[in-house]
Amino acid sequence: MIDFAHPALLFILGAVPIPFLKDPIRRIYLVLVPLLGLLAVVTMQPGSYGATQFLGQDILIARVDKLSIVFATVFAIMALIGTVYALHLSHPGQHVAAFVYVGSSLGVVFAGDYLTLYLFWEIMAFASAYLVFAQGGQRAIGAGFRYIMVHVTGGVVLLGGIILHGHSTGSLLFGPIGEMGTGTYLILAGFLLNAAVPPLNAWLTDAYPEATVTGAVFMSAFTTKTAVYVLARAFPGTELLVWLGTAMALYGVVYAVLENDCRRLLAYHIVSQVGYMVAGIGIGTELAVNGATSHAFAHILYKSLLFMGAGAVIYVTGRRKLTELGGLYKSMPVTVALYMIGAFAISAFPFFSGFVTKSMVIAAAGEDHRALVVLALTMASSGTFLHTGLKLPYYMFFGTDRKLQAREPPANMLVAMAMAAALCIAIGVFPQPLYALLPYPVDFEPYTGSHVTESLGILMFTALGFILFLRALDPENTISLDTDWFYRKGARAFMWFAEKPLARYEQAVSNASETAALPLLNRAARAGLRIDVVAVDGVVNGVAHSILRGGGALRRLQTGVVAHYALAMIVGVIAATVILAVAWR
Repeated sequence: MIDFAHPALLFILGAVPIPFLKDPIRRIYLVLVPLLGLLAVVTMQPGSYGATQFLGQDILIARVDKLSIVFATVFAIMALIGTVYALHLSHPGQHVAAFVYVGSSLGVVFAGDYLTLYLFWEIMAFASAYLVFAQGGQRAIGAGFRYIMVHVTGGVVLLGGIILHGHSTGSLLFGPIGEMGTGTYLILAGFLLNAAVPPLNAWLTDAYPEATVTGAVFMSAFTTKTAVYVLARAFPGTELLVWLGTAMALYGVVYAVLENDCRRLLAYHIVSQVGYMVAGIGIGTELAVNGATSHAFAHILYKSLLFMGAGAVIYVTGRRKLTELGGLYKSMPVTVALYMIGAFAISAFPFFSGFVTKSMVIAAAGEDHRALVVLALTMASSGTFLHTGLKLPYYMFFGTDRKLQAREPPANMLVAMAMAAALCIAIGVFPQPLYALLPYPVDFEPYTGSHVTESLGILMFTALGFILFLRALDPENTISLDTDWFYRKGARAFMWFAEKPLARYEQAVSNASETAALPLLNRAARAGLRIDVVAVDGVVNGVAHSILRGGGALRRLQTGVVAHYALAMIVGVIAATVILAVAWR
């Protein structure tokens, strides 16, 4: 009897037959795989699986405990909801990428060592990038390349940290990190990039709005939450995370004020909500880690619901800017109702999921005597309701009627939204099943008189402010500059350097090799040295011609960048293996 069926393999190997199946068999298969994945997660027993050795180091393919199970459970649930939402797609590529993306995320969650984690970490980056490229068009292609470049850079930083950390500790097992050193700081930086901690956040708000309608739903659920998981596993109680998370919560809300693109606004609120989780992990108490974990669980469901609602609007209208939307409540009433459930959940209304999870993080900050953190997170919660619960639905569904020809989206999209909405309400009304999954025993009661009264008071005053200052909140058709400005400009400067000074330098080297090096080698050969002149001449000329074509190759870099980066990552892994072999000899 099989003791452990790795759900990551169910999804990754399950992606292989998808292109060869025809409807309706394909649709049945697409739903069956997530169901099997969810069954594998809920039936697994705590323990260590796949233990082996590599270069004299312990490798642990899967470690199952309460922390990994709770993240794996919501990932499997989200895989099912996202797949149902995407059932109408006829092109199999997105389904394949989504399954590989889900599988690699589960691989990270169960990884018991850094090499296994790193392998799935990089697969996750490339699989999710496809969901941006699949949208097509110049904006999506540009965002996709920036996305993959940022994540490959983060992967290199993470790999460097793993090597240094492994060399200093003598172990590659993944777990809580004690003493901080150069390697651990690099590992932390790699994790923080995937968590979209400012100023490393712009890849998220740049790429997610440009992804496909269904791809953005998957992306909203997995990458940042795998980062939350690894932070909770390796860095609980790290003081730096408290302040980074608090800053994130406010940063995302402030930028959401400026946004006109509905999915970009929601993307900034991912940054804000992940800030609560990062802050909770930084506080590090049992209540705080429980709060971060439960909030990640709830966030995946309500944020995917919000992205599904916005995606439904984009699907039927082709519009995504708030200045171009309005009056859709008449033709899309079911979508409006389901979206508002997600809006109430993210805003922490009583009897919705955010109320029983977000408040746990704030309560943990209060118990730890962090008044400034409590104030900042409470302000961020009010801002979330202002923009996600009031501004976005008002201008997208109500407001000025733009006379758009709209209808409800396909039935499978509504079913997926209803599944997420039902869970948002169920968790809010009956939080105990979720609390039972958390890594530590829960001693927290969300439904106290004072907590309900305080929350409703803040929410109602926020609504009053929205009504009084409605005109001041009118969206404007502008673009907000974020930290992506630096790497956009930096990339342009790099390309100029590559095509001008560097290309001229390469030309000079090529000329020197042809005028000086080759004649010297020929004279040496005539002097009796055993040098294959023809072979050397061919190699040198080949290199020279490749250099001469460098400018054109650089201009064609964009079309092959994914393949080049994939090759670079393979070379990097081989190099790391050699370094590890030498280090531990």
